[in-house]
Amino acid sequence: MSGFGLAMLKSVELGLIYAIMALGVYITFRILDFPDLTVDGSFTTGAAIAAICITSDVHPLIGTILAFVGGAIAGAITGLIHTKGKINALLSGILMMIALYSINLRIMGRSNIGLSSNEQTLLTPLSGGFGLLGAMLLGALAIKLALDWFLRTEIGLSLRATGNNPRMIRSFGVNTDHTIIIGVSLSNGLVALAGALVAQYQGFADIGSGFGMIVVGLASVIIGEAVFGHRTIFHATLSVLLGAVLYRVIMAVAIQMELNSVDFKLLTAVIVIMALIIPMARRSAKQRAISRQRAQDLAEQGGR
Repeated sequence: MSGFGLAMLKSVELGLIYAIMALGVYITFRILDFPDLTVDGSFTTGAAIAAICITSDVHPLIGTILAFVGGAIAGAITGLIHTKGKINALLSGILMMIALYSINLRIMGRSNIGLSSNEQTLLTPLSGGFGLLGAMLLGALAIKLALDWFLRTEIGLSLRATGNNPRMIRSFGVNTDHTIIIGVSLSNGLVALAGALVAQYQGFADIGSGFGMIVVGLASVIIGEAVFGHRTIFHATLSVLLGAVLYRVIMAVAIQMELNSVDFKLLTAVIVIMALIIPMARRSAKQRAISRQRAQDLAEQGGR
């Protein structure tokens, strides 16, 4: 396979792993309307737990499950700080993100853990060829479908209603504190799961690996919705998944164009801004066209 083809294959593989994180960000950003910055810390938590388990001869599957649990606990604490501590949602996430930096260092014992080639990870048996791509595609789709199912259950519907109209859902006797805690926990559990898989994919966990992950997650959600639409929950989660892959492909193309890595964050910001502006510009143009058509119709009716 050529250098460009291999780069595209790797970016799609990585995009499918990051799609799991983007689905977690989708829960807080779109479903709960909760600005959760815990993501930057919980991503590293997942990577740290998985790496320390694997280097301690714990089975990688158990390490990956523990990573999900660790992220979910971090999310639950953020939810508790917000709901029980009555602290602003944004500030709750920031405080938890700062706390997780120290917690992650405690878990890792140092700032970086490398996984040697002798250590087995979940992805080791799949390396080479298209095996990893197929496995990650099936895994991401399975998580997407499980999330679709969850959001149609009674708890999931309460979660969606909490984000849309918390006063209304409270009038029906639903405890919105519980739904927020559940949603933020599930979100950060998925983020940590992605962190664990990325650590196994890249062969290391670093204390700074989660920096900027919330922006990457938001970029995936916004790009996916702008390009592929989000009419239903099924379409919305599929768009998030495809958006994460598309984002990684764009980054891979930027690398192939020998763009300076220093400019990647700037490129991400520009992509997100364009993804936000273009749909709004389309809607405005459509509304103007409808208004012009109505004015023309009224003028024709008045002239008869």
